[in-house]
Amino acid sequence: MVKFLRTNKIASIILAIIRVYLGVLWTMAGWEKITGGAAGAVKGLLSNAVKNPVKGPTGKVLYPWFNNMLSAILPHYKGMSMMVSWGEFLVGLGLIFGCLTTAAVFFGLMMNFSYMLAGAISVNPEYIFLEYFIIIAGFNAGKIGLDYWVIPWIRTHIFKQKKQSGIWD
Repeated sequence: MVKFLRTNKIASIILAIIRVYLGVLWTMAGWEKITGGAAGAVKGLLSNAVKNPVKGPTGKVLYPWFNNMLSAILPHYKGMSMMVSWGEFLVGLGLIFGCLTTAAVFFGLMMNFSYMLAGAISVNPEYIFLEYFIIIAGFNAGKIGLDYWVIPWIRTHIFKQKKQSGIWD
């Protein structure tokens, strides 16, 4: 399965469709927050997560370390709101255009898991499920996109690696 996702041309097409679908959803969510002033929503999410942490069946708080971190962030909710809004928007653009796809999906996964640790289930399991395939596929997920040109340029100019002989190698 991993080899198929990482090397197959058909997988690349399927991954591009999934990638663009997720990218549109991420971009719309981020844009809505950017233009709608999401500072209040982020403050509400943080406050609720601190006041009502995720608990297990015994009533014990499951992620005390995460709740402590949120308590420390809460006074800075406006800055956090800006980071969340622009982060969602940029993850979406990266996925739509297939530019730095692996980095974009990694940061999308980080946000999804953070939302779930805060107790906001929402669409996060669906996104994580689909993003899993993209991150496993690596470079193949962005071949039909800007990564076709960007990644070889980064490899040769930034990391000074030799170019591969062909894009579908």
